[in-house]
Amino acid sequence: MKHLSRVAYAQRKLIWLLVLASLLIGATIIGQAYFFVAIVEDVFLNDQSFQGVIPLMIGLFLVLAGRAFFTWLNGRTGVSLASKAKRHFRGKIIDKFAKNPVQASLQGQSGRKVSVLMDSVDEIDGYYTSYIPQMIQTAIIPVMILVVVFTHHLYSGIIMVITAPFIPFFMAIVGIMTQKKSEEQMEKLSAFSGRFLDTLQGLTTLKLFGRSKQQKEVIEETSLGFRDATMNVLKVAFVSSLMLEFISMLSIGIIALEIAIRLVIYESIPYFSAFFILVLAPEFYLTLKDFGSAFHTGRGSTGAANQLIDELEKEEQVIEWGTRELQATHPPQISLTDLSYQYNEASSFRLSSLQARVDSGSNVAIVGRSGSGKTTLLHLISGLMRPESGAVEVNGRPLSDYKEPSWFGELSYISQSPYLFSGTIADNIAIGGKGEHTRDEIEVAAEKAGISDLIASLEHGYDTPVGEAGRGLSGGEKQRLALARAFLKRPSVILFDEPTTGLDLRTEQILQQSIKELSKTATVITVAHRLHTIREADQILFLEKGKLVATGRHEELLESVHEYRNMVTIQQGGDTA
Repeated sequence: MKHLSRVAYAQRKLIWLLVLASLLIGATIIGQAYFFVAIVEDVFLNDQSFQGVIPLMIGLFLVLAGRAFFTWLNGRTGVSLASKAKRHFRGKIIDKFAKNPVQASLQGQSGRKVSVLMDSVDEIDGYYTSYIPQMIQTAIIPVMILVVVFTHHLYSGIIMVITAPFIPFFMAIVGIMTQKKSEEQMEKLSAFSGRFLDTLQGLTTLKLFGRSKQQKEVIEETSLGFRDATMNVLKVAFVSSLMLEFISMLSIGIIALEIAIRLVIYESIPYFSAFFILVLAPEFYLTLKDFGSAFHTGRGSTGAANQLIDELEKEEQVIEWGTRELQATHPPQISLTDLSYQYNEASSFRLSSLQARVDSGSNVAIVGRSGSGKTTLLHLISGLMRPESGAVEVNGRPLSDYKEPSWFGELSYISQSPYLFSGTIADNIAIGGKGEHTRDEIEVAAEKAGISDLIASLEHGYDTPVGEAGRGLSGGEKQRLALARAFLKRPSVILFDEPTTGLDLRTEQILQQSIKELSKTATVITVAHRLHTIREADQILFLEKGKLVATGRHEELLESVHEYRNMVTIQQGGDTA
């Protein structure tokens, strides 16, 4: 709970407001009891007329209104505290996800991460809206009531002091059980969320392979596991409420018996004091009982908090950037200096001591067989992953020296499957630019990318909605939208990851022409397998099993590198370009 408490008590103004509200609630509780007892005594014992008790009734109305207002203020402050805390935790998690390199982002289930970000954060709400305010009230109101009771009757105060600890003692026992059950519930929820989202995303594949029924059974099993865990938490909550009610009723009964004996038999306590204490006693135990329920809620939030802290403290490589601005008056020169990378110790793949130089404004192709490390190298050059050793140098300085926005502001990365967001075509093009862009600029970029005719044929043109992840668009159309983003941005460095894979000849020709246009003002690095792309390159980096085997132009490598010649021969057999 210390992490939750640290965030709560960082909001000092709200905490002090909770303290003030609790003091005022305590004062109104005592005032309410006083006015109520005074009215009863005057009317039934002192034969006071109705007009005589009107001032007391006005006082009772005011303290009741005050209690209602301060109780509302207390709850409202708790909601504000929870809102700030949840914003803090969500910001921390999103910030971590955003800073994670590519391979860390791909680890684990998407649904599980969404569950941590949404469900786990929402589960800590009760800690701030219920537990913290009630804990402050319990530290103040029972003490105020005890002081008043002791001033009226010593023995009743002693009974309260003796019986009160039974509630927190039982509360601690239940709290331990609740925390374990709650942690199990959150784990089941995360497992269910992760499995459900992954199945939903791959539903078509599962149906094609006849596995949908089997997966349905798995989802049903995880769903029932979450249901059972939730029922176990509720079971503990109901038992806790029953025991707290029993303890508080028994304690109030003991006080009532003791006062009755002293009032009726020994006549050693005034009627006003006896009635006053009997009215205050339920309020005393009610506050402790409410804290018991809030404590249960707080321990339940701990299970969700542990998931949040585990996610935040999980050791993953986070890319740190420097403070220098990249001066992009012309395309930069990029150098690979002893560049090495391994995904993890268990991985057999490793990029080893790569040495190469990409001249300003040049067109470079990275080639090699599948699994040779082409895409990994592109991720390192882009800054999406940090090298294990060595460096990617831009204009003679390590990439890590530059500010992240400064570097990414000059970079466009076009992958095999560019991601499109839910929105209009214009929105999806504009997201790739720098700042705000006019509709004319967006249309010019689309025309240069060879997709303007397609957009014009649509009923709503550039305002045509696009489904999440580009649903409704072909692979070639997605690629051309990604190129339109690049034309809008006009970067000085462009990275292509096999952009023409799986495209028809016409679409490929459009893309090749667009790439050639972009390369006039940028350093272009392409992971390539098409012979046409390789032949056009100013320099080829040939990778084999994570090692840079050779560099040079196409004709040079054909003559000097046997492995390259074999690879090209195989590609020529099926290449139509």
